[in-house]
Amino acid sequence: MDAFSDLNLFALIAKLGSMAAAAQEVGVTPPVVSRRLATLEARLGVRLMNRTTRRISLTPEGEAYLTDGARILEQLAALEHRIGGGSHQPQGILRVGATLGFGRSYVAPQLSKFTQAFPQVEVQLHLTDRAINLVDQGFDVVIRFGEQADSRLTARLLAHNRRILCASPAYIRQHGLPLAPRDLGKHNCIFIREGDETYGTWHLRKGDDVNSVKVRANLSSNDGTAALAWALDGQGILLRSQWDVAEHIRKRKLVPVLTEWAHPPADIYVVFQTSNQMPAKIRSLVDRLVAAFAPWRRKGSEPFGPW
Repeated sequence: MDAFSDLNLFALIAKLGSMAAAAQEVGVTPPVVSRRLATLEARLGVRLMNRTTRRISLTPEGEAYLTDGARILEQLAALEHRIGGGSHQPQGILRVGATLGFGRSYVAPQLSKFTQAFPQVEVQLHLTDRAINLVDQGFDVVIRFGEQADSRLTARLLAHNRRILCASPAYIRQHGLPLAPRDLGKHNCIFIREGDETYGTWHLRKGDDVNSVKVRANLSSNDGTAALAWALDGQGILLRSQWDVAEHIRKRKLVPVLTEWAHPPADIYVVFQTSNQMPAKIRSLVDRLVAAFAPWRRKGSEPFGPW
């Protein structure tokens, strides 16, 4: 963590008077906040806060750190506002990252509309099957699946989404339906290689019952479009997000399997760095994306949501 991020978190704890409240504010667990505070104190070589089970209080060193740090944060915010956010009109280069399939089908069209509205913005869209580190790789905005754990970042929900196991009717007629997670090992499965995910393993949950199943796949790809085409061709069982398969399920080209079992979280978020003075180009894009995806935040009455 960088010094400014630590200072921001320390100021938030002091303002809210509780590490639990600060954790809730930035979207992490209280132990994460506690560890970051301990690391900051170890780096400075002083104790900044006295903690008891009921309250926290600043030490004299903590008071000085907060007072002087507040001035530094104000100066940084003013500088960022002057350099990147001072103009009410979005302008400049905007680097956006997204996954291959969703980025191509849903993000790219929205970026086209955005640049039509704000021609002074130069959008650079990077599509990848690898995880993107927004801070280290210099992105302004990233579209991400699943919950956000980095306290330096802010995540706004774009769309509800979940992963679904499915196969073509032809495959089901020939091989039958799996009745339990362990049955997946007897089936041919189509695996999508994503980032550093353990190859060939699917994780399923029903209540407190958790199963990690090693599946057999004679077809795998890092591209979801190719994997979906194989599933439609009757090649096996596929685990894929509902944004990509819901329409095929409605048209009965795919059949959902093991529907009572849940899979890792897959809601879709727009993620950007936390800042008191957000550049106009980022603020405008985030607001437009959130507005554009509003229909997909409604649960709907259909079994597979609004997709």
